[in-house]
Amino acid sequence: MVTTPLPTLIVGGGIGGLAAALSVARAGREVHLLERAAEFTEIGAGLQFGPNAIRMLDRLGLLTELLDVAVLPRHGVMRHAITADPLTTLDLGGAFRERYGYPYVVVHRSDLLSILVEACRAEPLVRLENNRVVAEAWADEDSAGVRCEDGATYRAELLVGADGLHSVVRKLVSVDQPVPSGFVAYRGALPMSEVRTEVSNDDVVLWVGPGLHLIQYPVRRGELYNQVAVFRSDSFGRGDEQVGPVEELFGRFGEACEEVQRHVSRIETGRCWPIYDRDPLPTWVHGRAVLLGDAAHPMLQYLGQGACQALEDALALGEAVRGSGTDIGKAVKSYDTVRVPRAGLCQTRARLWGQVWHTGDPVTLALRDRYMRSRRPDDYSELDWLYAAESAVLSS
Repeated sequence: MVTTPLPTLIVGGGIGGLAAALSVARAGREVHLLERAAEFTEIGAGLQFGPNAIRMLDRLGLLTELLDVAVLPRHGVMRHAITADPLTTLDLGGAFRERYGYPYVVVHRSDLLSILVEACRAEPLVRLENNRVVAEAWADEDSAGVRCEDGATYRAELLVGADGLHSVVRKLVSVDQPVPSGFVAYRGALPMSEVRTEVSNDDVVLWVGPGLHLIQYPVRRGELYNQVAVFRSDSFGRGDEQVGPVEELFGRFGEACEEVQRHVSRIETGRCWPIYDRDPLPTWVHGRAVLLGDAAHPMLQYLGQGACQALEDALALGEAVRGSGTDIGKAVKSYDTVRVPRAGLCQTRARLWGQVWHTGDPVTLALRDRYMRSRRPDDYSELDWLYAAESAVLSS
């Protein structure tokens, strides 16, 4: 088959890939994006976006559309999943927005994806192509390309692998394998009219306990209530073919307080997600191929930064392309220098936060709970490195 030559080729049409297409196109380069699915879809319901990600969406000109379908929670509330005792509250109101310049936002994944797809379709330099399953990728110092399962081939000056945890493009950079966390997740959303909660449904609520947590928040203008139940799975740890069966979910959360058990009893159980990440890489570049989003830095969910860091990647790649003119080699090196340390830090710190949430050690529990109860709702000192570090995102 004929090889299609392209200036920029992006593999993967998730949030990171679509945002990168917009960012690179607005830097003046034509972009062709390949998505394996017949339609652009996102699995799961809710996303949390800190100010660092909202800043990126504002730079893409999409903030107004996002806020039309999102929710701005008033607080982040942490409670003990076993005793139901309150542990701490984070004020997400005026003081938070003044400190970081943008709000904390929760949104349905498909709502954001729809916004990105429509923006890409309206961008003259972006072309989207579905039903393209990439089988292999190659890259050298002058060009890069992919071959699809149907034999179609594409050659590009710049190849961007935004193809997720099991990235084909990542194999150019590393032969590492996903790291199983031992935890699994059930997730879904209920109509808000069906939700009964003792905590304000305008808040992000996190219940933490030994080996488990439940997180809840409203999405889609407050019409839906998103829930994610996560627990350490014995079946996952053993390497069973079926991990996290429903009886294991209810058995594990059977130790929780009545309210948590009630919420978990309403969660969707049609699918269980084993949770993986990967170890940070020293580089995301191989010749003219670069990685982005989960292909570059899949991370555990405890900082709420998976999609946020993908958006930072997308804007940083566009800035690198704009600042390097026609020198793509310079652009990918600049992008690599800026993004690898920042995303790698998020990967490693997310693991630590997971350990803090899920600890069953009595001493660690006592120290954690004492610290959480002593902090003020407007104490943002633990968040500055994440939300206020704009200089680490778009410049070296």
